[in-house]
Amino acid sequence: MIDLFCGLGGWTQGGIAEGYQVVGFDIERHVYGEACYPAQLVLQDVLTLRGSQFKDATLIVASPPCQEYSYRAMPWKRAKALPPPDNTLFEACFRIQREACEAAGHHIPLVVENVLGAQKWVGRARWHSGSMYFWGDVPALMPVYRHVKMRGLDWNRFKSGDPSYRGEAFNTRRTSNKRLSSALSAKIPLPLASHIARAWYGAT
Repeated sequence: MIDLFCGLGGWTQGGIAEGYQVVGFDIERHVYGEACYPAQLVLQDVLTLRGSQFKDATLIVASPPCQEYSYRAMPWKRAKALPPPDNTLFEACFRIQREACEAAGHHIPLVVENVLGAQKWVGRARWHSGSMYFWGDVPALMPVYRHVKMRGLDWNRFKSGDPSYRGEAFNTRRTSNKRLSSALSAKIPLPLASHIARAWYGAT
């Protein structure tokens, strides 16, 4: 499994749990105390990657930066007055998939995660859970979480999209490290990452 914009490895943890060998790509190494990427990490700008090098992949996943989309969705005049966001990083995911498929001679699924505000600029998402929206080869059957708690916290509240809660869902302790809080809040939940990884395991 190839994890683009891998961050702290939410996608990767789901892939590892389902038996994948995972390689993550990011422009920087995310290490915050004990929190770090859990698999092989390649420090490289995703824009410089060629999809042909992933011809043997079973699955490609990606969580490109969402800040530009999130800010433009805010109800502020300054945000609404901004020019369209740069979709280069989002579009790079699909270019990489296309090149990988051409090199492999068969389809390699891709799932891209971002935020609600991205839909205005990149098209309607295939599925969403709370504040997480998904494009690409989203499995036909996606989980409905009911009465589930993650690390002692309420998944239903997470799913509701409550922005004050999402970061807490990955760290039961309060933290003054804003970068860590941001990285944790962007992390794909293990049950969801595992489900998507399982759906495509052995598909190619």
